[in-house]
Amino acid sequence: MQWRIGEDLGDGRWRAPSAERNRDPILAVLAPRLPARGLVLEIGSGTGQHVVHFARALPALTWQPTERDAPMLRSIEAWCAHAALPNVRAPVVLDIESPAWPIDAADAVVCINVVHVSPWSTVPALLAGCARILAPGGPLFLYGPYARGGRHTAPSNAQFDAQLRAHDPGWGVRDTDDLAAEALRVGLRVTEVIEMPANNFVLVLRKDGPRGTTE
Repeated sequence: MQWRIGEDLGDGRWRAPSAERNRDPILAVLAPRLPARGLVLEIGSGTGQHVVHFARALPALTWQPTERDAPMLRSIEAWCAHAALPNVRAPVVLDIESPAWPIDAADAVVCINVVHVSPWSTVPALLAGCARILAPGGPLFLYGPYARGGRHTAPSNAQFDAQLRAHDPGWGVRDTDDLAAEALRVGLRVTEVIEMPANNFVLVLRKDGPRGTTE
């Protein structure tokens, strides 16, 4: 089966209903925890709905959307053109597992619904890349469904995990303990685990040590 991404609006934009539902709860978590100014890198911007919503609500921040998938890059470009916001940069291609990212430094990183629709190898690469570009104390926000302590937090998450693995055996709902352990290896620390609607969570991680170190 093809993994569903939403509705084609016919002007280059895709609209995912889940993004419409979760954008305000995620924004409520981001707003008090992001720096007042600076560059926010969004990894895996998907349709582009989130980045324009966040940028409109937080105009003092500059937002850099990224994506690897060509159709989604076009959707992000279309959402940015439609919104015409001065604080959103043009999207760039970012392959998380590449040793070189197109962004050398960011004041914060936001990553929504990526780690469960990627192979596990993406997780250490994502964390190491964020450790390279974040300054000490810089936050990384990881939103999505997570297991905790080896257990799913709801029957619906267990069903979703089975669906993900049926689509691609490398995908799946990740455990917060596994993510925290990988993060520590590269100098990132989970400082908050925030419960969200629909059995999702936001993991807030912060960088230890100077920018550019991964130990």
